[in-house]
Amino acid sequence: MINVQTIKFSYKNKSTKVFEDLCFQLEQNRVYGLLGENGTGKSTLLYLLMGLLRPCEGQIIVDGVNVSRRQRETLQQMYIVPEEFDLPAMRFTDYVEAYRPFYPNFSDEILCHCMEEFHLPLDAQLNQLSMGNKKKALISFALATNVRYLLMDEPTNGLDVPSKKQFRKVIATTMTEERILIIATHQLHDVESLLDHVLILQDSQLLLNASVTELCEKYTFGIRSNDALTDEVLYCERTPQGNATLSLRQPEDEETSLNLELLFNAVISNQTKIIPE
Repeated sequence: MINVQTIKFSYKNKSTKVFEDLCFQLEQNRVYGLLGENGTGKSTLLYLLMGLLRPCEGQIIVDGVNVSRRQRETLQQMYIVPEEFDLPAMRFTDYVEAYRPFYPNFSDEILCHCMEEFHLPLDAQLNQLSMGNKKKALISFALATNVRYLLMDEPTNGLDVPSKKQFRKVIATTMTEERILIIATHQLHDVESLLDHVLILQDSQLLLNASVTELCEKYTFGIRSNDALTDEVLYCERTPQGNATLSLRQPEDEETSLNLELLFNAVISNQTKIIPE
């Protein structure tokens, strides 16, 4: 479990606070979508969770330990795939041999599975790969570490459409009951089908912290004509197909699939509070 306890954070020489009294818990066997507009602190929060940044006040507890202490036993169960990175001029097999010893649960089986799904050879020369293929190689290594806490910052940026499908498959097939996976992204459609829980950041706070199950039990997502815009409609966007709506679910309504983009727009618009009771 990760327990974020009333943290405050701002960068030195900047007056704007990134987070103010931020509190939440993350539980095992969940894929969390961390969403927010550009500049709301998604990447900063990931680095705080990793202990790479320290909160100005408050603390982040991972398995009972303050992550800022950077204890080896804690770090061996954490891995982050950053949005921007570079890989050394070496073969992927040599890269794996150099870095795998730090992760006691490293799995060759998962590594081979992921690289095969991504159609990449294990002996690929890293500096000769495209940025998209470098990202796929790093994601494969990250999943193979078999850590309990896996953080990914914009993992589908730079991936083409077939690669995004491969990404979703390797995430789904390697997820474990012990893992917390946090995906920070603005590519909402890329991860929509993977998520168990949604976190939306805005103005140094969490505007939404809710499971997909809770959201789909309380709300419906669909297309309505102008005549069907009744009182239970909480948010509406015009589309070529009609009005895309987020509505309070009525007893006679069937459950609908989550429309993550519509949900996100509804929450940040401040037109209504989308928080399950």
